[in-house]
Amino acid sequence: MTKPWRAAPKAALSSPLTLIVAAVTSLLACFLGTAAVLQASAAGGAAVRYQTGITCPDSYGPVFGKGNMPVRDIPAVTGAIQRHAAAHGFGAPVVGQFTTVLRGTEFNGDPHYKIRLGYRDQVGLDNLTLQQGTRAPGLWLGNVVADAEHIGLGTKPSLKGVPLPPVTGIYRDLLDPPPRWWCSQQSGAVVDRLVDDPIDAIVFATDRRTFDDAIKAIGLPTMQYFHVSFYEPAPATLSAAEDLLQRSQDLVADVRADLAAQGLGSLIAADVPTFERSVQISRQAQDNVFVSILPLALISVLVGCAGLGTVALQWYQRRHAQLRLLSARGSGPAALGGLAVAELGLPILLGGVAGAVAARLLLGVYGPPGTPDPAAVLTAAGVAAGTLAVSLVLLALVVAVRVHREFELGRVRRGGRRVRWLAYFPWELATAGMAWLGWTRLARYGTTSRLGNPLPQVDPLALTYPVFVVLTVGLLTARLAWLALHASHRARFWSRPALQLAIRRLAGARAPVTGVLVIGTLAIGTLATGIGIARGQEDALDTKSAIFVGSNARLDTDSPIGMGAVAVPAALAGTSTVVGELTGTGSVVLVVDPATFTRGAAVDRVPGDDLAALLQKISQPDPRGTPVIRVGHTAKQNAQLPDDLPDAVVAGDLPVFPMIGTSPGYVVSRTVLSHAQLDGIPKWSVLTTSPLAEATTALRAAGVFIPSRISRESALDGLPFFVVSWTFSFVALLGAVLGVVAILALLVAVEVRRRQNALAGALVLRMGMRPRTLLASHLMELGALSGLAIVVGVGCGVSVAGLSVPRFDPATFLAPRSELPDPLPFVLTVVVIGVAVVALAGWIAVRSVRTARTAELIRA
Repeated sequence: MTKPWRAAPKAALSSPLTLIVAAVTSLLACFLGTAAVLQASAAGGAAVRYQTGITCPDSYGPVFGKGNMPVRDIPAVTGAIQRHAAAHGFGAPVVGQFTTVLRGTEFNGDPHYKIRLGYRDQVGLDNLTLQQGTRAPGLWLGNVVADAEHIGLGTKPSLKGVPLPPVTGIYRDLLDPPPRWWCSQQSGAVVDRLVDDPIDAIVFATDRRTFDDAIKAIGLPTMQYFHVSFYEPAPATLSAAEDLLQRSQDLVADVRADLAAQGLGSLIAADVPTFERSVQISRQAQDNVFVSILPLALISVLVGCAGLGTVALQWYQRRHAQLRLLSARGSGPAALGGLAVAELGLPILLGGVAGAVAARLLLGVYGPPGTPDPAAVLTAAGVAAGTLAVSLVLLALVVAVRVHREFELGRVRRGGRRVRWLAYFPWELATAGMAWLGWTRLARYGTTSRLGNPLPQVDPLALTYPVFVVLTVGLLTARLAWLALHASHRARFWSRPALQLAIRRLAGARAPVTGVLVIGTLAIGTLATGIGIARGQEDALDTKSAIFVGSNARLDTDSPIGMGAVAVPAALAGTSTVVGELTGTGSVVLVVDPATFTRGAAVDRVPGDDLAALLQKISQPDPRGTPVIRVGHTAKQNAQLPDDLPDAVVAGDLPVFPMIGTSPGYVVSRTVLSHAQLDGIPKWSVLTTSPLAEATTALRAAGVFIPSRISRESALDGLPFFVVSWTFSFVALLGAVLGVVAILALLVAVEVRRRQNALAGALVLRMGMRPRTLLASHLMELGALSGLAIVVGVGCGVSVAGLSVPRFDPATFLAPRSELPDPLPFVLTVVVIGVAVVALAGWIAVRSVRTARTAELIRA
């Protein structure tokens, strides 16, 4: 009796549709389970990547430093660090030392120079641009002072009569902001000429011996800036970051213990505060994403397992006669359950493996832009293996239980009653209750977002609200469709035979129709919700940063450029505008140049199409007062303007404006102000769409004073927005997978009814119906089903996303609030795919009529 089990894999080929359904169901279940683990781990890797991008590259590891460090103790400190670094996996430490301002330094007989003498190991010279000279022992002088004062190579400076090493090189001054390699040394290595820094130049020693000899000759007792760090490769995963942090802490502890043994325990401050906080934030980001998607992932895997249970029931019905015979010959339920595994186990196994591999290979498509931990990859493989094991056990168990109940106990009808009871149970009430509970949590979701908390607190119930709403609507739609199809026998449209036949076919397959409708509605609604919320947060980050900054970059300056005494550099003329700012009456007043404002400011973020017309309108003088654009109007806002300007005369209203946001304010054209009024404006800013570095270089070359500057990249912490986006990208993935299931379910349903469609089609064609009318009938049937799923899914998904996007805003303190992006591209894409699927399914249905054989029609 071993032959059926041995022949089971070959026997499975007799029903390729069952094999395909089993393999695809296993593939999707393992794909979603694996993807959930990888998604969370990749979110941690992406958070680490983001944090390393905003952290100085030598701050990933331990940092040792102290202000006013005694010179005599520096060798002991550097020696202790060097002794213990290799034991913890670190390379050579990079030592940076900078003196106080050395006043009275003499170059070419002029004793009035103010310099800072610095040294940063030999690699420091590799990160400076040498314009003249060599690496011969001596000093490197910045090019600004060297060129302006004609200080050449070979010059021998002195400090109050003490000779210093000669100038052997002229390097290009480090400007603010400095290159990333010098990020942590900005206080010592950079002369900020934009804010009138009192230091004339930073002079670097070419080697440590030259530096030490110079310090000894000068007799400096302390070093103003002393800094030791390591340039380690940026960690790519959260586990690598945590390992680096642990090694850093161990090294700090060993160095402290070494110095304490020498009686120098309190000599330095050693810590890894910056990167330690970065690792904590990255861990929190990963945990937030994992906790958020875990309920959906579990539900998805359980649904996949339930689908395999359904496959087991279908297999049982198809093999019913064979199972009865084997049972009568003595085979037990366990053996017959094993037969199901022997027949369907291989496609299930192959499908599961393919799903797990696809989840890993496609992570860069659906997941965050981070690298998952190796341990997470193993965990994901374990989840896939566990899902496969549960699927196979469930397959065997379902068959074994049915065999036991029917062939050993003789109970069959009870299961049918139970299925009917499950069908009549109002599941939509339960899902509606979960949706309501999620809404109550979602209403308070944004209240935890504060400036001091980089990531919002996660409430999994709040994050499942959109899915439960879509599921409730889908179940309710399916319930109504079921009732409508139940009553469809009353429909009389025989004057339109194509429509009547479509209705009867739908009514004859109520169960698969409602199943496809639920899955399709849930797929489209979930996809719309996930894409809407994810893109909404990304757009919110772009909009908030653009409105806050005013453009791509904002550089604050003073009156010369605002009054026109210094022209905007030619490199910025086509991409910049100058804006003045006044405060003092409760309303922010911006003074803009209508001729250049639209090309330099973030006007694309301002709602409405009449901004240019409003700017032109306020450029015309008004005898009643100062023509203005009113922004963010409130009842408390009055018409009084600061600096004795005439009261405001409102020419138009806007809800939001660059730099003002949604706060109460006014926009005034500089063309209606006098020279004296412009001269009284205390603050001017250059708004530019050019990169901040290019704008800074151009303004510096023009001699413009820049006390502060900001860019969109550094204006806001984008990680909270990304965490929400990463979370709902998994929701979108779930919707995409369900969409594939819905499409396959529709095509499988058409294929399962192939013989029935062939017989019915052959009959109506013999009765005189044209093939074109038959095709139209099938398109009506399938189009009505798909169209209803699309309309309900899109309408529900977009509505839920529109309600949820503002409440998931992690920066509610900054205007404007998050908004739903334009859903039209998504709607058009869904409609196109729906039309293509309906056309394919209709073609399959009509093809079954044309290719049916006479014997097949007789059997049907």
